[in-house]
Amino acid sequence: MLTKFLDPKNDVAFRRIFGTEKNKDILIAFLNDMIVFKGGEPVTEVTFLKTVQDPEIATQKKPASLMFCAQIKRAILIVEMQVAKERGFEKRAQYYAAKAYSAQLPIKGKYNNLKEVIFLAIANFVMFPNKESYKSDHIILDKDNYEHDMKDFSFTFLELPKINQSLEESNTMVEKWAYFFKNAETTPEETLDSIVSRDIPLRRAYEELNRFSWNEEELRTYEQTEKYEGCYIASMDQKYDEGVEKGEKMGMEKGETKAKLDIARKMFESGMEKKSVSLMTGLSLEQLDLLIDETGL
Repeated sequence: MLTKFLDPKNDVAFRRIFGTEKNKDILIAFLNDMIVFKGGEPVTEVTFLKTVQDPEIATQKKPASLMFCAQIKRAILIVEMQVAKERGFEKRAQYYAAKAYSAQLPIKGKYNNLKEVIFLAIANFVMFPNKESYKSDHIILDKDNYEHDMKDFSFTFLELPKINQSLEESNTMVEKWAYFFKNAETTPEETLDSIVSRDIPLRRAYEELNRFSWNEEELRTYEQTEKYEGCYIASMDQKYDEGVEKGEKMGMEKGETKAKLDIARKMFESGMEKKSVSLMTGLSLEQLDLLIDETGL
């Protein structure tokens, strides 16, 4: 069924809402709702940087993710929408943050001028299965007294599959944004009018997803991106299934070989010749030589 709203997880839609000068106020509101900044001081201005500043990072970008960088008063901000489940995503987040931190320092630059790096990711998969909450904030703490001395790195993750509440049940702005990312496509307009009418930035984010305000070329680009991301995710799923199947097969083969080697060892102990053992077990002469060397038969 054709719905009024498009999917904010789509690369094109996400960038349109949060990664453009025109909608900078939506991004600012989203950041202030999601993150408590130093001293409780809200963000009032952002400057967009190159989407990927580092060539090494640019080559690692995945089709099913969107990342852009912005600079606020005292920090570099990395915002990423990650659609496909990716092994080691939390490590990649730390790598990108470290790259953004070190890239600030020019030759003979001063370390005290380095800005903190804030990594904010919306993940369309479960990252931390042992955590009940769908939003988690990660900082560096002293192991003994939990003091927060190393303040230049922080990571915030929003795990969409963990979100279960309806829009009517969403009371805080974090809950409303979470619902938006997961369910914008299927949000009933009458519900939207009653729940977010006073939340102007969120309302505007919905308006940007109104398919009837997109021209034909923009919709075509959106749909092509959706197909591309769908193909990528399907390809990753296929590779995962193949990997599981291959692993199971290798495990079975390894188990069978071990059983044959145990039988061969007993045959040797009973005085049977190597050629006869090979014929009866199906093991090669080379495998039997290794068994003899390892066991001292």
